[in-house]
Amino acid sequence: MSMAAEKREAQFVTFSLGEEVFAVPVESVREILDHEESFQLPHGPEYLLGLRDVRGQGVPIIDLRLKLGRTRTVKTQHTRILVMDIPLADRVLTVGLVADRVFEVIPFRLEQIEGAPDIGIAWRSDYIRGVVRRETGFVVIIDLVRLFTAAETPALTNLPEMAHA
Repeated sequence: MSMAAEKREAQFVTFSLGEEVFAVPVESVREILDHEESFQLPHGPEYLLGLRDVRGQGVPIIDLRLKLGRTRTVKTQHTRILVMDIPLADRVLTVGLVADRVFEVIPFRLEQIEGAPDIGIAWRSDYIRGVVRRETGFVVIIDLVRLFTAAETPALTNLPEMAHA
């Protein structure tokens, strides 16, 4: 593949929450794990399922369905956790996102990626980096930095220290 072609496409990991398909940049995905119960933390937001030890690091596990305002994830044999390294301005935030099913790593050409749709009313679309049309429907590309707003990331970052206290 030529350098010019590489610049015009990016690799994404696709996964589902119910019937909807989402994607995150492959370079942000550290690993994909089977779902296991997390160490519960008191007084956390509802979408924070707890901490999980990932290769010696306490990683906060997020129910992405709840984070996006949907119903709680019901664990099945296909449920997975995507361990993500999200580059923020001053640090890297590591979180585990619970997905109903992980599909594949797929390239999207940059010209395929459309902006978040304007539906004429205010709705929480700030976490949408773009949308890709496929024969089977749409894939929503998540902007991970925006998904974890400045107001809540300090709390998530401090969790591992709290767990060891």
